[in-house]
Amino acid sequence: MAKRIPTMRDVAQLAGVGTMTVSRFLNGSATVSRETAERVDKAIHALHYKPNQMARALRGQRSRSIGLILPYLYDPFFAICAHAITEVAKQNGYTVLTTTSDESPDVEYNEAVQMLQRYVEGLILIPANNGKTRINRVLTGRVPLVSFDRPIDEPAFDQVLVQNQLGAQRMVEHLIEHGHRRIAFMGLSRSLYTIEARFKGYQQAMLHAGLEPIASFDCATLEGARAALEQQLGTPEPPTACFTANTLASTFVVAELHRLGIKTPEQVALAGFDDFFFAATLSPALSVVRQPVEELGHIAAVQLFDRLKSSVLPPTGTRTVLPVSLVLRQSCGCTHTGEKVIE
Repeated sequence: MAKRIPTMRDVAQLAGVGTMTVSRFLNGSATVSRETAERVDKAIHALHYKPNQMARALRGQRSRSIGLILPYLYDPFFAICAHAITEVAKQNGYTVLTTTSDESPDVEYNEAVQMLQRYVEGLILIPANNGKTRINRVLTGRVPLVSFDRPIDEPAFDQVLVQNQLGAQRMVEHLIEHGHRRIAFMGLSRSLYTIEARFKGYQQAMLHAGLEPIASFDCATLEGARAALEQQLGTPEPPTACFTANTLASTFVVAELHRLGIKTPEQVALAGFDDFFFAATLSPALSVVRQPVEELGHIAAVQLFDRLKSSVLPPTGTRTVLPVSLVLRQSCGCTHTGEKVIE
């Protein structure tokens, strides 16, 4: 006898709530208390309930759409990735439903559920909050998913990453070669996978050279970067160089150095992780670790469509790591004109 497919009523009974509460939890249409949400979530996982399972089995047609979940869109990095993914989708005759998680695993989960209820045929996401996502194969079922930029704690999903740690290590080693011994790391929260990986690369370069790491992790806003930089520069032995961990940190630190009238690289040398449109037009031009942003989104999308063309989802996904390059300009102390790229 075939096993009965679990229903929303089953979830409600197991969780000890009404079906409308389960519906609100799945749709994110109204606030559900944390305690109730946890009970409903446990019931869903225990029953292997999929909100769209019956409809997906019966409808027979294809939506020709995929879902894309990003942490936010005000960072140009995410927007460039989204554009690359959209281009691949267009080439395959698909549309892209794009939303944001605001770095919240709960918001991310609810957004994924709503996309699955709209019958997206695949999902691409940058996992929220250091990969602590609630999305897993139990939820997605036969819908393929590719994570990129950050790893995901689900071995069944494909992943596309870059050499975060190695890239940061190489650039800090370059600053050390310029004679710097007090190099400050300026980044966002350590709860973010990319920031933590880049800090580890910075730390490895510093410790290998017998130098003491100096780090600030509050540069997610202009005010935070200002306070961190003023604190670092106000010490008896201020840093002579800064390594910024991403585009946002680079932008804020450059603005603050300019506001304080500090000359780069004469007083404080500067290098960052992530290239961006204005990096080469700054005075002096900013030296960066360049990651293949468009390629990152492109490969994630290509991998998803490869899965869509296959009738089999493997139990273990692939892990692709893309190389980075050093783009040496003048902010680090290099005196050559233009830029020098080291692969």
